[in-house]
Amino acid sequence: MTDKFVQSKNLIRTLVFLLSLSLIGQVTADGGRTPLRVENGIVSSASRLASEVGVDILKQGGNAIDAAVATAFALAVTWPTAGNIGGGGFLVYHGADGHATTFDFREKAALAATEDMYLGLDGRVQNNSNHAGALSVGVPGTVAGMYLAHQELGALPWEDLVAPAVRLAREGIPITYALQSGFARNEPRFSNYPSSMEKFFKEDGSHYDLGETWYQPDLAHTLELIQNEGHDGFYRGENARRLADFLGSIGGIITEEDLAIYEAVEREPIRGNYRGYDIVSMPPPSSGGVTLVQMLNILEGFDLSQMGHNSADYLHVLTESMRRAYANRAEFLGDPDFNEGMPLDRLTSKDYAAELRASIDMDRKSESDENNFAQIYESEDTTHYSVVDKDGNMVSVTYTLEYGYGSAIVAAGGGYLLNNELGDFNAIPGLTDRSGTIGTAPNLVEPQKRPLSSMTPTIVAQDGMPVFAVGSPGGRTIINTTLQAILNVIDHDMNIAQAVEAPRIHHQWLPDVTSFESWGFSPDTLRLYEAKGHPVRSRGSQGSAMGVYHDRANGLFLGGSDSRAGDGAAVGY
Repeated sequence: MTDKFVQSKNLIRTLVFLLSLSLIGQVTADGGRTPLRVENGIVSSASRLASEVGVDILKQGGNAIDAAVATAFALAVTWPTAGNIGGGGFLVYHGADGHATTFDFREKAALAATEDMYLGLDGRVQNNSNHAGALSVGVPGTVAGMYLAHQELGALPWEDLVAPAVRLAREGIPITYALQSGFARNEPRFSNYPSSMEKFFKEDGSHYDLGETWYQPDLAHTLELIQNEGHDGFYRGENARRLADFLGSIGGIITEEDLAIYEAVEREPIRGNYRGYDIVSMPPPSSGGVTLVQMLNILEGFDLSQMGHNSADYLHVLTESMRRAYANRAEFLGDPDFNEGMPLDRLTSKDYAAELRASIDMDRKSESDENNFAQIYESEDTTHYSVVDKDGNMVSVTYTLEYGYGSAIVAAGGGYLLNNELGDFNAIPGLTDRSGTIGTAPNLVEPQKRPLSSMTPTIVAQDGMPVFAVGSPGGRTIINTTLQAILNVIDHDMNIAQAVEAPRIHHQWLPDVTSFESWGFSPDTLRLYEAKGHPVRSRGSQGSAMGVYHDRANGLFLGGSDSRAGDGAAVGY
């Protein structure tokens, strides 16, 4: 009887898993070239389960902020490569009433941090310590950011928004291919920490099989603390003591005081205008909004529609715009609380864009001067989600642990992964070279400072009302992925699903090479592009954009989930 019961249970589990795979395939197909179309609201994220959580909140009468908060906590359970409570990021909000704002919950360096904390006697970074190990961990910001956004703009009770994530963690979720492969791929990193092995592998150290149920009781407990105590459930009391003690035991410097004094910040958006559309994006310490608006301002002077989508001339002017904007990104941008006088008005002005545009030769690429500024490595393992509610309010969120699965360190007893975001600081003061090392002052390590980021959650509006929200993971490529999605809608008349799915390129000043998604461009186009002098390289996928769109003319909401995210889905009702 017992054997038959086990067999029946396994059969049911397998059928449920296969059904989930079929649903994922259906959502991906419906949300690829053809957008999801609904009447009441959409959440588009990298995890179908998390999108469903957000939509359930909308069905309960929650607004876009409520759904965004619930989705964030659900992603911490279902998408651990980047969904998190141990990391940080940015949220952009635009209401149907015209009110727009942003919330900065980027991680901070600890009080004990110093600008040379990663360097050995030879002045070089030791043992990759700015990217690996306890010193790479910044004070997490996600819980504070979600709590602040809810306090300012939420409608439903906080407890109701965290409850679905608690349930998913305690009752378990099915192991998908993305989870299984992610756990296996990162096993060498997890193996350094018993708490990480305990979370991602079975008691005997073996791997989970597809369709098996993965339980996360420690994470469920931490989420319950957050559910019951809000901000302080993470930053004070039991969790804070446990986290500080754990990090101290493995060489970290984050203390209970660091956690107690962390606060998210509401900031004024970066604003621009492109062909009659208002661009509302994230200000520093995100470099995304400034760099995005600068590129759009340059491109506004070209007839991109006439050039044709992804023609050689089109790709040329995109590249030259990227080249100039990314150079300025490295030279000028950092945490605004530590860098007074960043020339944001000039960088985002139409007059400055006209100067930059005039320097573009349509027949020949510009040179990326090696004496200018290189770009430090920034992991591409981030996640983005976009939300629209029945009233047309929109939220665009990008948040991350930095690397996939962050530092690979699970907080013992807490059940959540910790970030390695401090690797986004300039680790060697004063040293900048073509290899990608950068030592400019605005982004050096300082106590309580937030590292510069490329995350670019963005909302495009017209006549004071949000039209579409979009963003992407992808490290340094995020800004360019978001740029191309916006151009696809405005200049090339694509629907939101086509816009996030179309093939894209990336250039970041240095190294002076353009990367192309290998599957998306014809040899003829590449030959014409290279004839202008551009070095090229092939890459796999770039980013994984998630978008929502308000079709006011037809009274519908449209959603697009980039198929580059295998478990992703736009879900609505």
